[in-house]
This record gives sequence, C-alpha cells and structure tokens, in this order.
Amino acid sequence: MDEAARPLNRNLRISPFDRRGRTISTAVLGAAEQIGRRAIEYAGQMLIDPAIAATLLEDAAATVSRTINSRRYSSQSGVLDLPSYLFRAFIRRVDRAKKRQLIQEAAIVAHSAESPNSTDPKADLDLKILIDELLTRSDSVTRDMFYRRIQGFSWKEIGSSYGIADHAAESRFSQAIRKLAQRLGLKADV
Repeated sequence: MDEAARPLNRNLRISPFDRRGRTISTAVLGAAEQIGRRAIEYAGQMLIDPAIAATLLEDAAATVSRTINSRRYSSQSGVLDLPSYLFRAFIRRVDRAKKRQLIQEAAIVAHSAESPNSTDPKADLDLKILIDELLTRSDSVTRDMFYRRIQGFSWKEIGSSYGIADHAAESRFSQAIRKLAQRLGLKADV
C-alpha cells in the first residue's frame, strides 16, 4: 500500500521522552499516540510545522505525566478523560508557540522598517533567535516592554506605565537584550 492510500487516522509514534529528557508515563504515551494525528492536523491549521507540533505534543505529554504523578500523591482528583486533557494541554502549547511566532514576525518587520537597507538573512535569523530567547527567558516586565515596543509605544509611555523615566525603561530593555545576545554569542544592535 502506498503512502497516499494509508489512512490518516493511524496512530502516530511518540517518543517516551520529551526534548528535555523528561519521561512520559505509559498511559499518557498511549493517549498521545491516540490523539497524535488529530493534534498534528490542528497545529497544521495554525501553520505550525509538523515536527514542531510533534515536539510540542511530547512536551505536553511529559508535563501531563508529571501532573498526574503529583496528583496521585495528593488529595486532588485524577484525570477522567486523559486524551482530552492532553489535547487541551497541547492546544495551550500550540497557542503560545503561534503567539511567539507572530511576535517574532512583527519584530522582524519592525526592524526591517527601521533599517530598510538591511536584507541580510543572517541578521534576520539572529534577530529571530534573540526574540525567541527574550520571550522565553526574560522576566515579565521585560517581556511586557517588548510587547509594548512592538505595538508602537514610545519609551516615555512604557516608562510611565512602570513609574520610571523613559531612558531608564530603554536602558533596562537594552541591557536585557545585550545579556541575552552575549549569552547566545550574537551581536545585538539595540
């Protein structure tokens, strides 16, 4: 039977570990394989690459495994419908990944608008990596400053929302970018 004739509802093979090496319990692994195709199709509708979607599913499965194990030793009730619970956890991860992707694209467009002569793909890739790391590793204030800056807020507006001077807000944000870029071995022109 050729690949095109195979049914789409066959189970997807999921790794028993996520990318961080966390173990996925047998019950959750079975639920992940059961919802795998539907999950990958859902992520595809959100324009998420299937390989990234599979990684997100494994991450969600590892987190659900840890949650179930912790509930086993507490007074909280267990999960009644494991595939549905896992699918909801997966959807939350896909939504966060999509939001991060949109923010990256907006930042690259904003950066390109500020410097139209820059068409260096390496610089765009460096910027995308830096933005992704900023969104995942920064504190909530720095992330909020980034979101506001992408939305077109001035440094004065951003500073006033935190009760600090505009140059202090800009300095805090620039220092966070520089530290991340240095940690990643990138050059950050902020």
